[in-house]
Amino acid sequence: MKTKLILCCFTWLLVFSFSVSGKVTLPQLVSSHMVLQRETPLTIWGWAAAKEKITISFSGKTYKAITDEQGSWSVKMNKMKAGGPYKMIVRGENTITLDDIMLGDVWFCSGQSNMALPMERLKEAYPQVIEKDHFPLIRNFFVPTKSNLSGESIDLPPGKWVPATGAGILSFGGTSYFFAKTLFQKYNIPIGIINSSVGGTPIEAWMSRDAFLTNPAQTKKINNFRDSAFMANYQKRLKEKNLERPTTVPVVDEGLSGPVKWIDPDFNASNWRKFWMPGYWADQGLRNFNGIFYFRKELQIPAEMSGQQAKLYLGRIIDADSVFLNGKFIGNTTYQYPPRRYVIPAGLLKSGKNILIVKVVSSSGKGGFVPDKNYSLLTPEKKIDLRGEWTFEVGYAQPRQNQAFRGEAEMPLVAQNEPTGLFNTMVSPAVQFAIKGFVWYQGESNTGDPKAYAELLPALIKDWRNKWKQGDLPFIYAQLPNFMEAGYLPEESIWAEFRQSQLQALSVPNTGMAVAIDAGEWNDIHPLDKKDVGERLALWASHLAYHDQEIIYSGPIYKSNHLSGSEVTINFEHTKPGLMIKGSDKLIGFVIAGEDKVFYWAQARIVGDAVVLSSPLVLKPAFIRYAWADNPDRANLYNKANLPASPFEAEVDHSR
Repeated sequence: MKTKLILCCFTWLLVFSFSVSGKVTLPQLVSSHMVLQRETPLTIWGWAAAKEKITISFSGKTYKAITDEQGSWSVKMNKMKAGGPYKMIVRGENTITLDDIMLGDVWFCSGQSNMALPMERLKEAYPQVIEKDHFPLIRNFFVPTKSNLSGESIDLPPGKWVPATGAGILSFGGTSYFFAKTLFQKYNIPIGIINSSVGGTPIEAWMSRDAFLTNPAQTKKINNFRDSAFMANYQKRLKEKNLERPTTVPVVDEGLSGPVKWIDPDFNASNWRKFWMPGYWADQGLRNFNGIFYFRKELQIPAEMSGQQAKLYLGRIIDADSVFLNGKFIGNTTYQYPPRRYVIPAGLLKSGKNILIVKVVSSSGKGGFVPDKNYSLLTPEKKIDLRGEWTFEVGYAQPRQNQAFRGEAEMPLVAQNEPTGLFNTMVSPAVQFAIKGFVWYQGESNTGDPKAYAELLPALIKDWRNKWKQGDLPFIYAQLPNFMEAGYLPEESIWAEFRQSQLQALSVPNTGMAVAIDAGEWNDIHPLDKKDVGERLALWASHLAYHDQEIIYSGPIYKSNHLSGSEVTINFEHTKPGLMIKGSDKLIGFVIAGEDKVFYWAQARIVGDAVVLSSPLVLKPAFIRYAWADNPDRANLYNKANLPASPFEAEVDHSR
């Protein structure tokens, strides 16, 4: 009872903070340049002083409301057709005028980093798009990251609607941009994107407390989050426990502690170890350890590059880096995922010898320079390839964790990684804003437990549909792309199991899944190909939301199989306009096993709209798989609309 009283007081204080001044306040989403959902009832809401009269003028009509005791108000608007721009005037004690409002289709796009990844990160991959695209009727509202475990927030973190014009395109998520662009070009309807995504977050963080009511353990955990006394005791216990651990050993970086710093171009580095760029030091003669490393390259700069501003590309580095040229600091990146793109200011490059230093801080895992990325220095006239021989030295070797204390530290809660932590702040405040549907790209953080995801994804879909109260809104999601090293033998794969769980979610009504096993990169969990993924998601939207009867919206999806002798015939849905092998004359990616579940590559051939499998090593087939790998990069079954088949696993049907 005490906890409930505290929560009620906390919620009232949040509302009171909006209304104490008496001035009308609107939620973040209700602002200039917004897109409102066409052809559905709309709610406009906000806050003011208690019992204040509110008047809204919009599209030739007037709507009135009176705030309640807590200062909240809302008005209902009837369905309206696509169009605009419109002006909205909200009057109370003060007057708010909103301009350039469009009626169109609004999509709530969410997930983790591959949904959040901005077009700015993709500008080298799609230079023509960045330079030439101009779509003022596509607008993006990117929700800033905020998490909270104590309860649901009243409003989203501060943000604004940004049109897809000029530099505004750079702030769009890449996946959602190509999704919106495809729909706009096809239907000529204004498109609004609400992008509420946070990198590295699990699906549980995006679900409400109601979604866990059938899970007593999670419900208890969430209730504890909302209990201020419990959380106070937890923080006290955490502090006391971690004080018992040994103090951290001071970091002494030899590269900065000597009389001549290692970044100094005059430092004598003749005895440094050799290093082949790109690569990992664990593969080049050093045992796997972490710490601070200095990498050095002597560059011979031709006269035509001297004094010019230049661009420096250093691929991707694990984990953090700082870059110096001729002793001058150029820039730094604090974590491993962003591509390293630095600008060398005019006047720093000189003709002849130049010294490039990259200081790398690696805290865990396999550190180094990720292969198959861009490592170069260029001016408009010339490009220098930075791959090849460098030298390096260790500035600090990070001690291994003290075995006696391993596992005893209790890590503090990170709200964005806990159940409800992001729903409370980045989803719940938006549920009154009418939408066309959902687009979801998430899962990397949940690959450790694929079976659980088979239940969590349908639960999230149900949860969000319940919260928006607009019926079974279309829910379209991206299956995880290919990632990590490719294998040449049949293998077990946790990522393949995860894709199977994603595939199973298609049993939920009004859902669609974009297959992306040909859109990934083996060495990057954030692949650049967001165009194919966004466009494939848009194909599903055309089918589910726009009821386009002519469009081919999916690649082949496993349907059934039957056994004839030692051959297995596999039937698929979505085979129109026919099956095909892409990029080869041989069908690759199918494996077959007997009861022992030892898989062998299958001899596979297309027969009409089916695929027939066999293997001389498996006379009594019991299991079949397709594209069953972390990185099934050679799997090549498509339909003739150039859409890839989804990975799958199935037992062989012996009933016929």
